[in-house]
This record gives sequence, C-alpha cells and structure tokens, in this order.
Amino acid sequence: MNTAPKSERMHIGIFGRRNAGKSSLINALTGQDIALVSETAGTTTDPVYKSMEILPIGPVVIIDTAGLDDSGDLGGKRVKKSLDVLKKCDFAVVVVPANTIAGDSLQWELDLIERIAGKNIPCVLAVNKIDIAGIDESAIKEKFKNIPFASVSALNGTGIDRLKELLISESDSTWHEDTILGDLISPGDTIVLVVPIDDAAPKGRLILPQVQTIRDILDHDAVAVTVKERELAHVLHSIGVTPRLVVTDSQAFQKVSADTPEHIPMTSFSILFARYKGDLLTYLRGIKKIDSLRDGDKVLIAEACTHHVQSDDIGTVKIPRWLNQLTGKKLEFEKFSGCGYPDDLTDYRLVIHCGSCMLNRRETVARARAAENAGVSITNYGMVIAYSFGILERALKPFAIAQAYFSGDIY
Repeated sequence: MNTAPKSERMHIGIFGRRNAGKSSLINALTGQDIALVSETAGTTTDPVYKSMEILPIGPVVIIDTAGLDDSGDLGGKRVKKSLDVLKKCDFAVVVVPANTIAGDSLQWELDLIERIAGKNIPCVLAVNKIDIAGIDESAIKEKFKNIPFASVSALNGTGIDRLKELLISESDSTWHEDTILGDLISPGDTIVLVVPIDDAAPKGRLILPQVQTIRDILDHDAVAVTVKERELAHVLHSIGVTPRLVVTDSQAFQKVSADTPEHIPMTSFSILFARYKGDLLTYLRGIKKIDSLRDGDKVLIAEACTHHVQSDDIGTVKIPRWLNQLTGKKLEFEKFSGCGYPDDLTDYRLVIHCGSCMLNRRETVARARAAENAGVSITNYGMVIAYSFGILERALKPFAIAQAYFSGDIY
C-alpha cells in the first residue's frame, strides 16, 4: 500500500456554524489550501473528506461539514448530513467564533457537544477568529465546562500548534490501532492465506483485507504464504511446517475446510475483519436469528463498497441463495452499498454486513448499534457463509470468545 487506507486513519470531524471558520481552520491545520474558503455563509454544502498527514499526529481523514445553523428544507438536509458524520468520527473539533462567546446564543454548539458526548467521541473546542475579537478564557470555561479548548486564528496561524497538541493529548486514550490477527500468532509462525483469483478480483492487485492481513503478519514477524484455493492441499503437504493458521476468502470456505487438516486452525478474512472492525459476539448472536426466519422476512445485505455486480455476486446472488436453501424459506432481500445505510431498520429481521474493510471501526460499530437499537440482529458475510456450509464452529475456533460462546459460557 502506498498510502494508509481511509478506513485505517483517524477521522477528525470539524463542526460549527456557517462562517465559523471551519474550512479556514482545516487549511491552517494541514498547511495547505484544501478547503474552499469564502465569506459567503454556507460555502461548504456537503461533508468533504480529505486524507492528510498532520504531523505529529500521522495519517488522518479531515471531514469538513456544512454549518449547523443552516436553514430551510435544503439546509436541514445539509445539517442532517453533517450530523451523520458523527457515526464515523474518532475525534470532533467544534469551531466557535470568539465574538460569540460573550453572547447568549451558543445553543447550537452546546447541543452539538452534548450529542458528541453521548456518542463517547473525544472533543475539543477551537475558539476561532481571535485576531478580530478579544478572548475571555473564563467565559469559555464557564459556558463550555470541562471541554478542552484552544484559542486560535485560522487566518494567521495563532494557536494552531496548541490545537494540534490537544488533538494528540485528547485522542491518546481512545485512538489506537488494533491488530487483525497479531494476537493469534507468534514470531516465526507460518500463516497460509488462500486468495481466489476470479473475474471480480482487481487486475494486478489483491483486495484490501488480503493486503492488510499480509502486512499485519509481517508486522508481527511471522511468515505469510499466499496461494490460490487449488494449490492449498499441495502447499500444506509440501511446506515442511505446520501452519499456525489458514485464512481463506469466504467464498472458498468449503474447499479450504476440506483440504485443511482438522488440527490446523482455519478462519476467513471476513471473520477476522468482523472482529477487527466490529464485535464478534454481536455477530455470533446474529447467526442465531437465521434458524427463526420465516417466509417473507426481509434481510438487509449491507456492503461498505460499490463494485460492478457479477452474475454470481456474493451479496446479491450467493448469500440469498444459500440462506433460502438453508432455511427452506422464501426470504426477501434488499441491498445497500457504499455509504448507503437505512435510517430505519425496523422492517428487517436480519442485517448481514460485509467485512467492512472500507469503513473505519467507529462507523462499523455504529451500524451494528443502530441495528441493535432497532431490535434487529446483525451478522457478517463470512459467518453466514460458514454457517450455511456447516463449518462455522470450526471457523471460529481460533477465537477464545467464540469458544466460550459455543460452550455456553457466554451468550
């Protein structure tokens, strides 16, 4: 990978009223003119995402949002899109013009901060435009309580270093890079990765979960052996060592399970990412719902990316076919791709989500939580495929929490 994927970067949302100086602040933070700046209120209409390096923070995604005080029908839609950004924010910066601190009209900011706190998102205040208005730090502390703040001028750069310091200090306890499988392996272990190459595979490249898994293996001083499914049996016989783990693309689960001796642990990229991006136990509980599905029940197929649909597409064709065969029911399937995810999930009995390699962890968890709040079970592509083939318990043996689940110690 030449650059860190967006899903692996800290997502920093910049929020505030129109003309609070959000776009100017982004330019000051990054040292580049990447956000359109204008004195006309409402210049930023939709959230704008920009992958950047902010030293010494590292790779981030900066999200510039529309003003929270936008008005009218169209303005209301813009505000909703801005607030939806919170689903994927690892950090929030609320921009307040210095000349508004002395007034009593801070309800926009106070309501937003309360919403941010409710989502357990770290938040700091950027009191902007101190070059044109005096700063009353006691008033800031009184009105915004314990919110850390920096007094800045996005125009001349005053206080920007202090704001960066806050981004670092306030995010240390919440932002961390988990491992895909590093806790399951040891230095020197051999891990065999089964990577089918078909018409859907991008020419000259591996798909993102495969690349990230290889990198994670190397980061933990282990050995990655990559093969296609047809070569797996030969490699396992001739490799000369017993692999610590076999990881397969879920679509090859049946063949890989048959070719992998029982004493060698086996799982899939999708299941690894279910744990890496979400909560494995939540998805395990979702599997329970499959046996109780009835004729006419609606199942949501949720994919985080968009791609050209093949004739035997995994989400729109294979999973629906396997589930109908497994349950013996006539189920209804709907699919949402990319950024699309229904606001109202109550019509569905089950959500089946992809591995979420294109989403960051916070948005993946937010999607699962939205399903749970609607009383709808949610699970994952790889787990559904393994369950359909009768090999789910084997595919989950590498994970202690799954073993406890199957033994009945937890539910």
